[in-house]
Amino acid sequence: MTTPAHATTDTPAPRTRPWRGIMVATTLPLRTDLTVDYDAYAAHVAWLIANGCDGVVPNGSLGEYQTLTDEERARVVRTAVEAAGDGARVMPGVSAYGSAEARRWADQAAEAGAGSVLLLPPNAFRAEEDAVRAHFAEVARAGLPVVAYNNPFDTKVDLTPALLARLHADASIVAVKEFSGDVRRAYEIAELAPGLDLLVGADDVLLELALAGAVGWIAGYPNALPRSCATLYRAAVGGDLTAALPLYRSLHALLRWDSRTEFVQAIKVSMDLAGRPGGPTRPPRLPLTGETGAAVRAATEKALAEGLN
Repeated sequence: MTTPAHATTDTPAPRTRPWRGIMVATTLPLRTDLTVDYDAYAAHVAWLIANGCDGVVPNGSLGEYQTLTDEERARVVRTAVEAAGDGARVMPGVSAYGSAEARRWADQAAEAGAGSVLLLPPNAFRAEEDAVRAHFAEVARAGLPVVAYNNPFDTKVDLTPALLARLHADASIVAVKEFSGDVRRAYEIAELAPGLDLLVGADDVLLELALAGAVGWIAGYPNALPRSCATLYRAAVGGDLTAALPLYRSLHALLRWDSRTEFVQAIKVSMDLAGRPGGPTRPPRLPLTGETGAAVRAATEKALAEGLN
């Protein structure tokens, strides 16, 4: 396996392809009254980059973008760009019910100085292929590289390898965040669209997709444990199974929460235990209780006791 240049050092990903490397889908610190703590968010972005991550993805599902006002959502992007010190390190989520609205968020990201954007397919209905292609083409007209986000569970629209190849041929996307969990798709994507970058989209298939050729990770658990996750990622993309596999096994009890319904609350609980600004979530997400909350806390405490950070 050829080792990507960005996998051998702690330097940021190449600016020509800023969507590569570890791009953390950032949580959003909320105060007890559920207002956004922008100062805490800025500090968190800077901390992630200082601890081995290549960039951040604000306004994704982990950032609770669906609950934000337009003013809050725009300010989150501006805060991330300023805190990162280099807009190329910032990939805002621009998903919206309508293509025109998603395009406006992409325009806002460009104006703020971001380096790329992350886009779901239309999610107001189960869109057919022509609608999906038109949606991505419209957002691509904003001028920033577009990373497609394949999450067929929530959107009910599956960006299959064949459809991704068409979107790439349309010049609408440069990469895909693959969240289906089907690692077999990595090989079909490489066959049908060899120029399309594959990014790990779910934490609990990181090793499998890295070995299959992924060149980036849009990640959740580095919000709590960035150094260990960065070490794992770079060993995985470098093909160093001796280093990667034991660490992957140690982290997997946490990483699998990234693929579960309670992923936002789970990662915020882990952050709280690790001394990071996790905090509450906005409704309709509720605090973790009972067996679910206990399981997340136990897995986090075990990881911290093993020196993972």
